[in-house]
Amino acid sequence: MDDLPGGSLRRWLASFRPAATSVSRTEQLRGAAGALVGILLTGLVSARVVGTGAALPALIAPMGASAVLLFAVPASPLAQPWSIIGGNLVASLVGVAAARLVPDPLLAAPLAAGVAVALMFALRCVHPPSGAVALTAVLGGPAISALGFSFVVAPVLLNSLIIASVALAFNNATRRRYPHAQVAGPAATRGGLSFTPADLDAVLARRDEVIDIARPDIEELFKAAEMEAFRRRFGDVTCAQVMAREPVSVEWGTPLAEAWALMRKRRLRALPVTDKGRRVLGLVEDIDFLRDLDVHSYRGLAPRFRRLMHPRDEDFPGTPEVVGQIMTRNVPTATAATNVVDLVPLLADAGRRHVPIVDDARKLIGTVAQSDLIAALYKTSLTGS
Repeated sequence: MDDLPGGSLRRWLASFRPAATSVSRTEQLRGAAGALVGILLTGLVSARVVGTGAALPALIAPMGASAVLLFAVPASPLAQPWSIIGGNLVASLVGVAAARLVPDPLLAAPLAAGVAVALMFALRCVHPPSGAVALTAVLGGPAISALGFSFVVAPVLLNSLIIASVALAFNNATRRRYPHAQVAGPAATRGGLSFTPADLDAVLARRDEVIDIARPDIEELFKAAEMEAFRRRFGDVTCAQVMAREPVSVEWGTPLAEAWALMRKRRLRALPVTDKGRRVLGLVEDIDFLRDLDVHSYRGLAPRFRRLMHPRDEDFPGTPEVVGQIMTRNVPTATAATNVVDLVPLLADAGRRHVPIVDDARKLIGTVAQSDLIAALYKTSLTGS
């Protein structure tokens, strides 16, 4: 036994122990409440549709297993709407067909389960409780057998649609995104990860097994772990320690020529844009001044830039005149207490060169530039804090 592939006998036996959960008590109660509500509403609505005196059951047992997935682990790829609806639909069809074609239930049951799993893989709707649906169609007794293929519609499809609808409402109402994205968005930034999406794809392909966590969540977990390690290494350096205080700023109506002259005089690459109460409205960077110019051709660039700085409405209608017309709106901000490590994704990957620092009223109190962040991290690494 000591030569088991999993290691020593003690480690092998320890692998049977239940793993400690990191889920909070609140989340556990949320999942339990969701299962209660989901099964209750599924049963009540199904009974209302099929009628209380109908021969077919209003609720089938596999819905209990589906409820565990949909409400306790709604982020799982196995708990998504297509998984439960497609998986149960396929499994019930296969189960009814197997029961009709193979007289011996002990042969029909494994045949139904195997074919159902194969089809769920092919249709990308793997849902573990669907295996029980396939067996229910075979072993459910005379009442289920008498339904024939109508078993697929009611109660299977009916139950599946109702409980998926309840999961959609309940999970989102309790701030759990559902359906949970299984593919990363094209605009997602890597946030300083030391590996690429291709690296992750290669590792997952080599494992060649179903992992019950969405690929974007795997990447997000690695990202969060790396950021946590980065924070541990560099300590609690906050924006208050590295920011430029009393920063130069402009208002929405500041003329472009004035803002440009100010940036050149102070050798700045960006200026926060505020209202009269110093609340941040946006950020104007040097590149914003070139956005409305044809920078693909150097010929005539200087005259075009001069016209931008000193526009004449009668010659160039619609030409921007003030900072508010060219600034970037909805820029990310941070507070003085924000750890500088949290600025790394913004300044390293999101293309930002400055982050405005604001107080609780969103009033500007400082800025952190890429150079400020690099200097702070370098200084911290030298001091060993």
